[in-house]
This record gives sequence, structure tokens and C-alpha cells, in this order.
Amino acid sequence: MVPPRNRASDGHNGRGKGPAGRRDPGGRALLADPLGNKGNAFTQEERDRHGLVGMLPPAVLSLELQARRAWEQLRSQPDDLAKNVYLEQLHDRNEVLYFRLLTDHLTELLPIVYDPTVGEAIKRYSHEYRRPRGVYLSIDRPQDVRPAFEALGLGPDDVDLVVATDAEQLLGIGDWGVGGMQISVGKLAVYTAAAGIHPGRAVPVMLDVGTGNQALLNEPLYVGNRHSRVRGEDYDAFVAAFVEAVGELFPQALLHWEDFGPGNGRRILQQYGEKICTFNDDMQGTGAITLACVMNAVRVTGTPMREQRVVVFGAGTAGVGIADQLRDAMVRDGLDRKEATRRIWCVDRQGLLRRSTEGLRDYQEPYARPDDEWPDDRPADLPSVVDQVRPTVLVGTSTQHGAFTEDVVRSMARHVDRPVVLPLSNPTEKIEAMPADVLRWTGGRALVAVGIPVPPVELDGTTYDIGQANNALLYPGLGLGAVVARAERITDGMLQAAAEAVAGLADLSQPGSALLPEVENLRTSSAVVAAAVVRRAEADGVARAGLDDVIQQIQDAMWQPEYG
Repeated sequence: MVPPRNRASDGHNGRGKGPAGRRDPGGRALLADPLGNKGNAFTQEERDRHGLVGMLPPAVLSLELQARRAWEQLRSQPDDLAKNVYLEQLHDRNEVLYFRLLTDHLTELLPIVYDPTVGEAIKRYSHEYRRPRGVYLSIDRPQDVRPAFEALGLGPDDVDLVVATDAEQLLGIGDWGVGGMQISVGKLAVYTAAAGIHPGRAVPVMLDVGTGNQALLNEPLYVGNRHSRVRGEDYDAFVAAFVEAVGELFPQALLHWEDFGPGNGRRILQQYGEKICTFNDDMQGTGAITLACVMNAVRVTGTPMREQRVVVFGAGTAGVGIADQLRDAMVRDGLDRKEATRRIWCVDRQGLLRRSTEGLRDYQEPYARPDDEWPDDRPADLPSVVDQVRPTVLVGTSTQHGAFTEDVVRSMARHVDRPVVLPLSNPTEKIEAMPADVLRWTGGRALVAVGIPVPPVELDGTTYDIGQANNALLYPGLGLGAVVARAERITDGMLQAAAEAVAGLADLSQPGSALLPEVENLRTSSAVVAAAVVRRAEADGVARAGLDDVIQQIQDAMWQPEYG
């Protein structure tokens, strides 16, 4: 098993505690240990002490020079997928250098180590496979769940974060089986680069329950389980065994769920959300970052939250997660839950969700409209709903490129002075509308944020900065806050505090200002979010840590990519 394992970083970082009990592996074993390896940054004294004499060229390079060389090597790669592969190889050799490079160039490299490039890396996983990273759990061998974690050699106080996926609904690309491990690894890389979560205290996990992707099942090089997805009681028992093992072995850890199918993701969160410290980014993270967008839109327009009318196009895990967060915000602004729910209209591929809608999922039911509210002779598609509802906020999580047409946006803008248009689907080929078009169709009146990075838009002498509703603005700080507070669970209040902190970081003072802060200052923004989350965890009574100086405790907890 290649990292994580019993691999503290004593002497290999500036701040942030690693797991206890690391021994000196010596010589070639040290060069093969990603968190211990310094490459040719080992001093001569260290080379003598660790048995590295003759194993490295004589020059001693600083971490800064190594990072400069790695950046040059990275830039010479022919495309983004090749850059992703290069970074993974660097990650396998030298974690400190990898994270130094990622931290120094986070704005440029975030799309390489995670969405959208990670989607291509997932598709190529079995072909590019070189070295395992993390814990692979197979539903065919549930008896191995606990031994797999015990083999890491990590104690109950040595793990802060576990990120797990079953890879059923990866980004916008669907089911890619065991390749989903790249999601868990990539998510943890962002946690470390953006919030200083110690890489030796974080465990990526792949829950391999099979795949519904027949191309993979017939691919000779595929390295995952060769059978269709297991569901029902066996699936639930496997997940329960995983949760039990993590809870018993690493009782302080935050358990982060990523890219589960819509039915399983919500059901798992509902089952365990009140019992352990756990978080689903697709539901809660996407909902909270969208809430941050709408909070700032409310500040610009002056229309209170309780008066918003919201249409969500794409009523899957993300879309309903957003609806939940916006509903709860309306409740906090004075509406009762029933009335707040009625101010949100969810539209899916089959049209407006109604109580008679065939195949309605349990989590969609609260937003299903009464049948008599929408007569059968009236179309229930997106254009008709927008025309009838006259929404103030239009959210897109449909992955249907171009769904927010000129007619739809103009219809919305006829009835709302400052329409809030949030086409959040990614990558670019799945976005509902491009910001430049939305602004042009509304004469610059629309408030826009999107799920992809886009350049500023020039229109009629005004420069419009377009905020990216990137969950990386929120979940690293939320996770860091949960870790510092040793939170018993993630409360709704902690999610609200995170959203408010992100919203507060945006400068809305100028015409054309973005609704969200830029991602280039993620370590700073993550620390701000973490502080808000810690304080709310304490107020909600779920903080187990002693909190004497929150700001300093957050700084002390943030691992730095530095050699000792």
C-alpha cells in the first residue's frame, strides 16, 4: 500500500501535526517514501545520516529551486491530461514538492488536479495506472474493510479526514468505476493545498461496488471489480461496515462523501448525518456555495431572501441540495418551512416536478407541485415555467448545454430588474448559458455566477467579473474548521456560517463586481471560513476541542509544504 500509511512528517513541515511514531526508513526506502523524500534537497549531513551517500547528484537544491524546475517541466507538457499525469507522478515521488507547486500555482493548477481535467484522468485510470494511492475496498470482500484500515498503521488520533466515493456519478461524466479513486485523491489534494489539511492525516477511499459502465467491464486493462453495481441490502451493509470501521479506528475524522448516485448519496447522509461528523459536498457544498452567491445577490438587489422566487433546472442531488439551502435561508428570513418550499420550483428533464410525476424520488417530493396548480394543457417545460413563475433566481444544474436560451433569459428579465442567473453545470460543454450571452440579453442587468472559470466580460463600457461557484471556496475551510473544533457532526449552522463567510469575502462595491471571491487566495479564504465554522460549532454545542484562541489554533493546524 502506497500512501497514506504510517508516515508522519516530523521535520518535513512547518506547522500541522503528523501521525505519531514515524521511524527513519533510511536509504532507498526514504527516497521511495513520498512524504519523507526531499530529492536533491537533502543536505550532505542528511545524506550521511540516512544512508543516501552516492544515491543523489552532489548539488543541494532548495525547495524553491525544485519548485521552479517542476513548474518548467509541467509547463512543457503538451496538454492538460499530460500535466495531470506529471503531477500525479510528482505526488508519488515527493509530496512536499507537489504541494508546494500546487500551493504556489493553485489558480492555474486547480483545473488540472481536479475538475475538469480529472474527468479525463478518470477515464484513462486503468490505462495510466502506475502506483496505488489510498484504500481500495471491494464489496466482494467486506471482511477486508477493517483490516485494510488497520494496515495503514495509523492510530485513533492520526487521521483528520477521510474522503470516500463509490463513483456512480462522477462530475458530469457518469460511472467510471474504480477510476473514481482519482476523485478522492484530487479532493484531498485541494483540502491540503487550500486549507493545509496534513496529507499524512488524510485517507482517500474507493468503495468499489462494481460498475454499470459496460465499456469498462469489457476492457481487458480495467483494474476494478468486473461486475455490475451491487445495490440493496448488500450495498447498505458494505457502507455500514465502512462507516463503522472509520468511526471506531479514527473517531476524530471528518468523513466526506463524494460523487455518489442521487438516491444513495442523500440516503447515506440522512442515515449517518446525525451520528457522525460527515459531509456530502455534492449536496451540502454545492448548496452552500450557491447560497453564498444568492446572499450577495440579495445585498446588490435589496430584495430580501424571503421574497425570492427560485427556479432550479436539474432536480438531481446538486439541484435539490441547492433548493434545500435556499429554502432554509428563507426560513431564517421569516417564512415558515411550507411557504419557503413553495417559493422554489424544480424542473427536471420530464418538466416541472409535480406530485403525479412518474419516478419521483423521495428527496424531490417536498418540491413537487400540486397537480391542480399546473393544468395538463399547459406545457411544464423550462420556458413555460420561467414565463409563468417570473423567478428572481434561475439556477442550472442540468448539464444541458444551452438550456438557458435567449428567450428564457429575456422572459425572466422582462419581470425582474436584476435577474440572478446561475448556470452552474460544468464543464463548458454542459453549461446552460455563457455569462457573456446572459449579460448581453439583459443589457448588463443580470447578476451571474457560473460553475467554470471564465474571463471578465466587457459590455457597454463596463467590465463584469464573473464569479465561479467553485465548491473549493467552501469545503476546504469547512473541513478545516471541523477538524480544529473536533466537531461531533456538521450542523446546518456550520454550513450557513461557511456560506456567509465566503459571501463576505467578495467585494461588491464596484459595478460589475463578482458575486464570489476569486479562487487565487484560497488559503486565506479557507482560514476565514474555518474560523466562522469553528465558532458556529462551538455555539451549536458540537465542538469537542478546547477553543482558547481560534485564529491561532487554525494557523497552527494548517500544514505548510516545507522541508524541515
